[in-house]
Amino acid sequence: MTAQLRSAITGVGGYLPPDIVTNDALSRIVDTSDEWITERTGIRERRRAADDVAVSDLAVEAARRALAAAGRRAEDVDLIIVATTTPDLTFPSTAAIVQRKLGCGTGIAFDVQAVCSGFVYALTVADGFVGRGHSQCALVIGAETMTRLMDWSDRGTCVLFGDGAGAVVVEPVMGEGKTSDRGLLGFALRCDGTKQDLLYVDGGPSTTGTVGKLRMIGNQVFRHAVINISEAVESAAAQAGVTIPEVDWFIPHQANERILKGVANRLGLEEHKVIQTVAIHANTSAASIPLALAHAVEDGRIKPGSLLLMEAMGGGLTWGACVVRL
Repeated sequence: MTAQLRSAITGVGGYLPPDIVTNDALSRIVDTSDEWITERTGIRERRRAADDVAVSDLAVEAARRALAAAGRRAEDVDLIIVATTTPDLTFPSTAAIVQRKLGCGTGIAFDVQAVCSGFVYALTVADGFVGRGHSQCALVIGAETMTRLMDWSDRGTCVLFGDGAGAVVVEPVMGEGKTSDRGLLGFALRCDGTKQDLLYVDGGPSTTGTVGKLRMIGNQVFRHAVINISEAVESAAAQAGVTIPEVDWFIPHQANERILKGVANRLGLEEHKVIQTVAIHANTSAASIPLALAHAVEDGRIKPGSLLLMEAMGGGLTWGACVVRL
């Protein structure tokens, strides 16, 4: 084996806005119930950002916590990648706004748009900078205000989503080219644009001139998720040189309890290895994986050296997986 520069996660942080919206609260505005939502999705509550809070504000809070965990300051950051489908503005990028609000110096900053798969995409994009020595301290952030895309008369979608942000600090570390190295070990990214109509927003600057509302054919998304995510996971694991049973913790996109269990079962993953937080914040799109990661780091389950498997599927359809040793 030869020495190899790796992109290691050195700090993790998550942030949820304080306003909790329970299933019972939703039942007062749409034809649904706590029992109906919980049974079909596993979701019990979600967070909703205040009207005067932008997605960049959520991202900044998560970033500050990640930087503190890594022992870094805003001045150290030379790269910011924000995965979001609900940006503050059409332009500039939310990453540029986060850079300003954090007080970082001049550096690289841009957004990645892969919807729920955004964090996995963004982490692998960051590897192209950090793993080649072009960045010494990167912030990779997943941040969303998904409640602003909801049609509150559509009980099939409005009950599923919430707001929040999660962030990681990524720094270069020298490894030995082994699976025991810290850092990103393998990944697989996919997109099938022919499946666009299964999950999309019906608006945009160059079409309707409006933000639009989220539309989804849930049963078909579920079917594609279980099959396609499993293939990407196996591909990422093969690239990393690890087997599925070697994985310490499975951190899936927190979309729906049924999808989480379906993918885990298909992969043969033991249930106690699955990090599940969908009940407390619902589907936060690109924020859900780093939020789940932060939750499990904070409660002590995930420790330095843990082998992590992350995966997601989102509109596009996009999907992907990555293997990381913390």
